[in-house]
Amino acid sequence: MTWVILAGAVVTYLTRIGGHLVLSRFDEIPPRVEAALNAVPAAVLTTLVAPPLLHAGPVEWAATIVAGLVALRAGLMTMFLTGAAILLAGRFLLA
Repeated sequence: MTWVILAGAVVTYLTRIGGHLVLSRFDEIPPRVEAALNAVPAAVLTTLVAPPLLHAGPVEWAATIVAGLVALRAGLMTMFLTGAAILLAGRFLLA
């Protein structure tokens, strides 16, 4: 079991250092590469949020919608706390 953890650590390290090594070869980052790198956070967020929403109930959908609306006006922590509060309140009231 320990070897699985160590292998995961090595693979994670290699992917992180690999990106640095590839980008360090450029004097300046090409616009297309920069655009692709700017799209990574949205892609990661989508892969984390979309699958659970496919199996979510009305409380989870409500929390996601409210958090999304709050995100348009407030910061990340406010969005997170609002979504979590809606989720907890909804689960408490409907349980």
